[in-house]
Amino acid sequence: MPRQAAAKDLSLKSLELFQICAQKGSLQAAARETGLTVSTVSHHLRNLEDHLGVDLFNHARRPMVLTPKGAAFLRNIDGALFAIRKAKAEASAGSLTEASYLRIGTIEDFDSDIVPELAVFLSSYMPACDFMYQTESSHTIIDMLRNRQLDLGIAAAPGERLGALQDRPLLRDPFIVVLPLIEEQSLGDIVENRTKLPFLHFSSNLMIARQIESQLRRLGVATSHKFECSNNQTLMAMVAAGAGWTITTPLLFSRAKRFHPRLRMHRFPGKSFSRTLAIVATPDCSRSVIELVDGKMRSLIRDHALLPIHKANPWLGDSFKLIN
Repeated sequence: MPRQAAAKDLSLKSLELFQICAQKGSLQAAARETGLTVSTVSHHLRNLEDHLGVDLFNHARRPMVLTPKGAAFLRNIDGALFAIRKAKAEASAGSLTEASYLRIGTIEDFDSDIVPELAVFLSSYMPACDFMYQTESSHTIIDMLRNRQLDLGIAAAPGERLGALQDRPLLRDPFIVVLPLIEEQSLGDIVENRTKLPFLHFSSNLMIARQIESQLRRLGVATSHKFECSNNQTLMAMVAAGAGWTITTPLLFSRAKRFHPRLRMHRFPGKSFSRTLAIVATPDCSRSVIELVDGKMRSLIRDHALLPIHKANPWLGDSFKLIN
């Protein structure tokens, strides 16, 4: 039997929590994402159902399942909530000093120098804002943006379409070969596996590893794997110790300064390839926030990565560069 509709006004928070619960399938997941208690989320849903006079969820099912009326209601409010979020973002675009909350995800590649300086800059420029910084892999950052768990991310751009997400290409980061300084065998023999020096590679679950493996397959190169690691610094340490060779990028190489005296960097032989690092944001992220982060990131990348690497390796000048 339909409920008696309540006179209480419809709450935007209730609509947003209903949308999240419908996407996540549980009160607990919605509570984790929003930072609210389970009882608060449940209270908002009950108020919404009381206001509409219908059950939006089948409360006897786990995970939570929408009723037919709930599914229809969700379809009708999705576009409206998107429009409201975008309107709020645009309304605050010119008042960054009054921004209240910003969730940023970054890849480990920027952790040592660039992201700490970005954090200090943003906190001084946006004094009323609470920040959440999270370091994740590129594919995790993209997924979190799609699920509205982040507002803005700095990551390697994936090959597939980003859908509703906004992206701003930031840096072209070409792939290079890194060898131990003491290694005397030719680059071609090493890459084509004609020596005993093993290939030390990134963990296969990482986007960068998949891109490298795809290129090697296209070239018909089969490498002997001895060591797999998700951490670039560890790979550089292993190469510096003479334990093998690897394929990485100038940005990642620039972070391993302590190992540079024992390493030598080479162009990738044959057809070159690169990754693109980008700023990716949700559709309702303020343009002013994106432009602020974009401008500061370009300055930091130039100072901490491009200038030092170009000075030591002028041959990277045309390929390792900011994307305008």
